[in-house]
Amino acid sequence: MMTRRQTLGSALALGAMTMAKPAVGATMFPVVETAYGKLRGLHSGGVAVFRGISYASDTSGANRFMPPRSVEPWAGVRDALHWTDVAPQLPGDRRHTYADLIMVDRNPSGMGEDNLSLNLWAPAIDPNAKKPVIVVLHGGGFYSGSGNSVGMDGEQMARFSDSVVIAINHRLGAFGFLHLAEFGGEDFATSGTVGMQDIVAALGWVRENVASFGGDPDRVLVYGQSGGGAKTSVLMAMPDGKGLFHRAGVMSGSALRMMPPEMASSTAKRLLDALDIAPGDVRKLQQVAWTTLLETQAGLEAADRALGEAPRSFAPVVDGITLPRHPWDPDAPAVSADVPMIVSSVLDERSYRMGNFTMDEGELLDFARERLGGRAEDAVAAYRTEDPDAAPFLLAARLDSDLTFRKGAFAQAELKAKQGGAAVWSYLWTEPSPAADGRFGAVHGIDVAPSLYNTRGALNGSSSAANGLAKAMASSWAAFAANGDPNNEHVPDWKPYAASERTTLIFDKDLRVEADPRRQFRKFWVE
Repeated sequence: MMTRRQTLGSALALGAMTMAKPAVGATMFPVVETAYGKLRGLHSGGVAVFRGISYASDTSGANRFMPPRSVEPWAGVRDALHWTDVAPQLPGDRRHTYADLIMVDRNPSGMGEDNLSLNLWAPAIDPNAKKPVIVVLHGGGFYSGSGNSVGMDGEQMARFSDSVVIAINHRLGAFGFLHLAEFGGEDFATSGTVGMQDIVAALGWVRENVASFGGDPDRVLVYGQSGGGAKTSVLMAMPDGKGLFHRAGVMSGSALRMMPPEMASSTAKRLLDALDIAPGDVRKLQQVAWTTLLETQAGLEAADRALGEAPRSFAPVVDGITLPRHPWDPDAPAVSADVPMIVSSVLDERSYRMGNFTMDEGELLDFARERLGGRAEDAVAAYRTEDPDAAPFLLAARLDSDLTFRKGAFAQAELKAKQGGAAVWSYLWTEPSPAADGRFGAVHGIDVAPSLYNTRGALNGSSSAANGLAKAMASSWAAFAANGDPNNEHVPDWKPYAASERTTLIFDKDLRVEADPRRQFRKFWVE
């Protein structure tokens, strides 16, 4: 008798073999009837692709800063062959090597406010298929990126995992997170969370329609990396999201706290002042050209960008309504206690922003002193012992990663485990990127392409080792979507995370499971 792990692996292999072409009699342009009307997609290598499906209406004019509104039903067949616009945002700065390597903001479309859409890849158009559903939330913080980007392409994952894969577009920056409740009253009471409300609306569309595309509305995984992980963290604390997803994943994006309303109101006042709009005339903001609003937003974020940091002016607001509390502070949100979870980080997250690639040992010690004070010398000695040959700048990045991304991931996993509800699993990616002569190590975003079985990612390359890790990673997400448990035949036995052992899967050429890996550094982060 085959074990569950063997059965899943066999199913994945069978799916990869049987989806090379559409079934006999299948059309190149499949048509699916949704609750709002018929959509025409396109078969690509046996996968049905539907692009630019509107799950909510245009957000311009009077709909700006308002909760998402349903699309109007239509007659006839509407094409779902083209990308929609993406949310207004500033493009990434391609002059930096890392920015040129990642693909989070390579958007094959324009920008505009009619952007509440999703892209869907389905291995079989069969309303009785009940295949797992994988919903990917894009990275880029709360200010950039899209579900249209090259890095979010779900075709390979749909083919490999035999799952329906969906990538979402939603409002960003001031368009999605400008808190106007203090100035606009009840009508704008939840304007600081409309970007997250968009995600909930998209999941509502999935609940209502995914069966028509062959998906199972009762097996929906939502996950994302960086900003996508932060959005997943927030989603797990939103009562309106309850029941719309059944597994969750946070990759390098554990967000414990969100924007306090008083801070968000202060930012909103600065933006109103910059546009010369009186606080009592909030509705005039709905008449400002979106290009002007984006330019004004960029001015407020300039200080963060000058430091090489992600803009922090606009993020989901703890408004007491759609987001009643900080997502993971002081404890794990009760509303998602029954949702199993994967929490992860990568070893050298912050190497993407370490500008001093020629840092020497003295500068490394100075860097550590700024963060650890009197413990700096002991910490640097420990990092050097762990990796004697690493460049000083990479050890600085690793230290900074431990104190930021990994500290958050550790806290989130601990809180979820302590809650005693559904299980949580943890992984750490340590295999370095071969890009730029290996300069960046295991950098932020290196696990994104493998998670979607996209083996041609610029950060990963396409060596046999990279392809093997992609198979292990994608199989784990596929298993998690299907069963609520990431174990499969391509990884070692992976126990849920618990404070007693802190079991962690290490994604490296030497794929392995460790108890409390890098324990000595964890003590620097939390004590």
